[in-house]
This record gives sequence, structure tokens and C-alpha cells, in this order.
Amino acid sequence: MKDRKQLVVSAIKDGTVIDHIPAKVLFKVIDILGLDHIENQITFGTNLESKKLGNKGIIKLTGVFFKQEDLDRMALVAPDVKVNIIKDYEVVEKKVVEIPEKIQGIVKCVNPMCITNKEPVQTKFDLVTAQPVSIKCHYCEKITDASNMVILTSL
Repeated sequence: MKDRKQLVVSAIKDGTVIDHIPAKVLFKVIDILGLDHIENQITFGTNLESKKLGNKGIIKLTGVFFKQEDLDRMALVAPDVKVNIIKDYEVVEKKVVEIPEKIQGIVKCVNPMCITNKEPVQTKFDLVTAQPVSIKCHYCEKITDASNMVILTSL
């Protein structure tokens, strides 16, 4: 019997494929990107076999292309995911998502006394460590780790 390979998730004509998402954070990525508000076709799979991750998630979005801010937001919970831009069924661009050194307006400060929680001031953080993720507030200097991080959703 021949060894046959098959696509677990079908191809898309134009859009974005987010691949190599750790399976345990797939639904967090869906929430962070605000995908429940998108009316375009979305296909996602979880617990798919991956040599690198063991189990992975994948999201395919027809006709959807993300801003860098959205990729930065996603990187905070799923660093190193692969983002493929698809045009006419071909990958025209590949990106590896990385956590930026400066993070603005995408994470809420966990310090209730921080000015960003009292006034209409955009949050600003500096990356302290990437693995595991920890960031420091520019205003109150509170350090937040991944388990306490509140990421603002994209709309």
C-alpha cells in the first residue's frame, strides 16, 4: 500500500494562514484577533500532528490580512507562529511572528493604580524576556508575566 498524504484543511485562494500555533493557545489567538466578529470564511484546526510542537493549531482566513499590531498581539501568546499570505492559491509572503521590544496599546497594565487604568493613556511596555514572556510597564514599571497578561482584543 502506498504512503498517501492528504490535506487535513483545504487550500484558500486569497487570505492568511496562521500555522504552528501551539494547540493549547489556539482559542486564545482566535479571541485576541477578534475572529468571532469576522464574517469571512474561517477554517481552524486544533490538535493537528506537528513534528515540532507535538500538537498544533492552524487558522485559515479567506480575504483577511492582518496589520502588524495584530501580529504583535498574537505573538504575546504564540511567539514563533508562521503567517503565510496567500494570493491566487500561492504563498506570496511568509512571516515568523516575533514579540516586539516595545509594545503599545495592545496589553492592559495589571496594576490597578497605573495611570493607564485611570486616564485615557495608551499603554506602553518594554519586553523584559521573550521566553517566558514578561513585560514592564513604561509608566508604573510593574512587570507582568504571560499568566497575568490581559491582551486587548482586535476589533
